[in-house]
Amino acid sequence: MENMFRGTTICAVKRNGKTAVCGDGQVTMSQSVIFKNNAVKVRRLYNNNVVIGFAGSVADAFSLSERFEQMLNKFAGNLMKSAVELAALWRTDKALRQLEALMIVADKDQMLMVSGSGEVIEPEDDILAIGSGGNYALAAAKALKENTDLSAKDIAIKALTIAGNICVFTNNHLTVEEV
Repeated sequence: MENMFRGTTICAVKRNGKTAVCGDGQVTMSQSVIFKNNAVKVRRLYNNNVVIGFAGSVADAFSLSERFEQMLNKFAGNLMKSAVELAALWRTDKALRQLEALMIVADKDQMLMVSGSGEVIEPEDDILAIGSGGNYALAAAKALKENTDLSAKDIAIKALTIAGNICVFTNNHLTVEEV
């Protein structure tokens, strides 16, 4: 029986010069046990100028967020350079290649997804979502962005709430940060 702890859903939305990253609080053990309801999977880094959200294996996500923070310090807060360097390291380092996590990273100008296969993806519509409820949150955020005047923060919160009502691996104990 697999005893891996997994984090679940993160949604990021950029609108009107603001980027909001919202994550739920559920940590699931294997496929059947809710281990924790109030985990914080969205954090501020680099003098509060960068927000990171992660999904996947909890230990792996923490390891990657620490490495990403090191890259931010090394490259003076340059989000793209830090993400690309982390992705390159992720692809080439034997230990890192085994990590199972996805991250969304954002600053006041950019929002990126960094994948476990070493990819860095910038969304074309200023919306990203990852994790088990990611597709639900993504669909909700797209509909809300196209059909309402809600702020980035309100869209991210509503999208995660919708995902939490559909996905059994996502709950409605939300953490949101905005840059």
